[in-house]
Order: sequence, then C-alpha cells, then structure tokens
Amino acid sequence: MTTVLDRLNFALHRSMESDERVYVLGEDILDPQGGAFKVTRGLSTKFPTRVLTTPISEAAIVGMASGMALRGLIPVAEIMFGDFVTLVADQLVNHASKFRWMYNNLVRVPLVVRTPMGGRRGYGPTHSQSLEKMFLGVPGLKVIAPNTLGDPADLLAAAISDEDPVLFIEHKLLYTRQLLKAGKADLRDYQVDKTSGAYPTFTLRPTKPALLTLACYGYNFELVRLAALDLIMEHEIFSEIILFSQLSPFNLDPLFQSLERTGKLVTVEEGTISLGWGAELAARSVEKLSGLRVRRVAALDLPVANAKSLEDKILPSVQDIVNAGLSIDE
Repeated sequence: MTTVLDRLNFALHRSMESDERVYVLGEDILDPQGGAFKVTRGLSTKFPTRVLTTPISEAAIVGMASGMALRGLIPVAEIMFGDFVTLVADQLVNHASKFRWMYNNLVRVPLVVRTPMGGRRGYGPTHSQSLEKMFLGVPGLKVIAPNTLGDPADLLAAAISDEDPVLFIEHKLLYTRQLLKAGKADLRDYQVDKTSGAYPTFTLRPTKPALLTLACYGYNFELVRLAALDLIMEHEIFSEIILFSQLSPFNLDPLFQSLERTGKLVTVEEGTISLGWGAELAARSVEKLSGLRVRRVAALDLPVANAKSLEDKILPSVQDIVNAGLSIDE
C-alpha cells in the first residue's frame, strides 16, 4: 500500500522532472540521509544541481528561497521540525506573503515551505508542537495540510504550482500511514464528497442521518474516524466529518452545509486550545448559524512532555472527541 511519505516523495520527483525551475533546499536533505523523515530521498542523486543542502539557519533557508522565487525559480524549502517555523516567521509574514502587494502585482512568490508538525513521538517541548495556528490569517499566505483521504502528491504538486507562498504542514505520524479510498474498509459506511480546486475539503456523510459534525485536518482525521465509530457503536450517534486540506484562507461552505443538517459542531486539532483553528471555526459558524452548539478538542495549554503518559494527557485523544460529542447537549 502507498503511504503519505511515498506520495510526497513522488510529488517532489515528478515536479522536479517536469519543471527545471523547481529547486529543493534544506538541512540534511542530500542522499543517503534524504531529510530527517526521508521525504527528499533520491532527489539529490537524480537532480544533484537542484537539491541544495544548507547551514542550520531556518531564516537563511527561507530568505534565500524567497529571493529565488522572486527571480523566477520555484523553491521548495524544508524546515526539519515544524517547531522552527518561529525562525522563519519574519520571512513568511513580512516578506514573501507581502511582495505581491508591495510591488503592485508585478512579482509573485511561488515558494513552498514544507515542515513536519505534531507530537506523539516523545520528542519533547521543542520538537512536538503544532504551531500552524500562528500563521493562519496571514494575508497572502496559504496554509495546507495533507491527510490520508486525499492524495498528498496532488496536494503538494498544487502547492508547488501555486504562484503565491504556501506553508505545507505534514504531521509526523502521517508519513507511514496508508492512503484511504472512498468505499473501502473504514470508509465503506460513508458517502464521500469533495470540493473542486487544488486544495479540496472532504465531506463524509454516514448512511443514517447525522446528529453531529466533526471538523478536522491532517492527522486528526485518524482520531476523528475512530471517535465517530465509537459514537456509532456505543451510543448510536452518527456524525458527519468535514476534513480540510486548506486551513487558511478559510472556505467554510462545506462546514456550514453540514451544520445546517446537524446543528452541532466539534472541532479537533492538535495545537493548543486557546486562540486556535477550532476557535475561529466555532466563531464563524456561530456568526453564520443561530442556535449552534459547539465543543472544541485540542491540546492543553502546556508544553508537550517527553514522557508518553504525560504527552497522552496533553494531546487530544479519541476519548476526548467522544466525550465532546456526548457532552454537547449539556
């Protein structure tokens, strides 16, 4: 079976084969290392002049990549751990995302910044965070997250083809996950629809009328599917699942359509609960629909611990999602 890592690697190979303007740069991305999580494996062997290993300076990596994009190249910059996107914030927020407006649409910045996010591997406070919420709502910057239902290769290829900068969030636990197919295995009891466009949103509707909408992205889809199954088997509560590929800018029409049917929303994310993606979804949904009931599931407002027992308490779980679904009527 094909994994998320396989598809991301395939997208990079295909993009570099089809367009000589595509460059890949980052720390330890040359073979045989092929990146800390092996997403760039094989690229430096096949494209030795267009795969650039860099010093340990995330700001320099993205700064150089922004300049390359301004000069007509298509750089894909890898940040080894997502925690270090704090070091590229100035380059993304104040420069790459703004140049199109600053120069009256005369330039574009086709830049992709790829990075693994998330915990559950015991890496501790500075290598386990989900910091994507810090970049949501930045004008001119898209934030994208692959999942196991869509094709990560198509998603990454679309990001590389995008004329504007993209922050591409890859959860560490997704790399070894196999892709799902509508109508097969765990999805056989759902009708799966998706929006058109480069970064689709998926709507999973159960065979019976749903009483609840579960909104998620990335790896959290794996937890949400298990929670939805538990809610069906143990409590006879059917849920619709709205799975986002694009986190920002928002396109919430599929979510609103689901909420018109269910009237109840549970958002699920791995970032800390305060001021997060789920809070914004909840606010916009309440503004749109009267009488809506909402619960949010996210990490506690604490640094992520090394010890598994503590990490499990801090990060959201399947049971947390189930509990949120059961408590929404209280």
